[in-house]
Amino acid sequence: MTQVLLFATNNQNKVKELQSAFDKAGLDIELKSNADLENPPYVNEKGETFEANAALKAHALAEYSKLPTLADDSGLRVDKLNGAPGVHSARYGGEAHNDARNNAKLLAALGGVPLGKRTARFESVLVLTWPGQEDKDLVVKGVCEGEVLAIPRGDNGFGYDPLFYVPSKDKTFAQMTTEEKNEVSHRGKAVKALIEKLPAWLAQFN
Repeated sequence: MTQVLLFATNNQNKVKELQSAFDKAGLDIELKSNADLENPPYVNEKGETFEANAALKAHALAEYSKLPTLADDSGLRVDKLNGAPGVHSARYGGEAHNDARNNAKLLAALGGVPLGKRTARFESVLVLTWPGQEDKDLVVKGVCEGEVLAIPRGDNGFGYDPLFYVPSKDKTFAQMTTEEKNEVSHRGKAVKALIEKLPAWLAQFN
């Protein structure tokens, strides 16, 4: 029987990406998103960690929809900036999801820092919750190590992708194909961990 999961997001690209990963893994899961709900609640992501923010979203939307709910939070942590932009990655430049402003602020913050000292990592956390069973949350994480370039490279992807260089691939995220990026990216690793643990986690409720 097909298991319906709610993915607490408005980003349809993320939904398609995850549905495709589930299908490839042979999991009989149908993803819904916030777009399928009537007046979904707004969640103030006031947590200080990626996990706290993902849990806030998952719990609020599970309570509202009465569906098992998955939520993610991710961002870039730069060592020289004491882990910034971190949970503020999406609105680092002052307004939500303005890639140009976010990238400009990041480059300005790292002005004068030489390559080799611009180490950073992308982190992704997925929290899956069952309505009313928050003590059984499934939490998975993925990390991708790299460094922040001074000049953007590549035209693919979004966000900080043109500045985030992965030494093992000798490419930025924006120079990679979707397949290449999924192999090494923080989100790709978190999704892989989710797929491995999902069947056993679901089994305890059915």
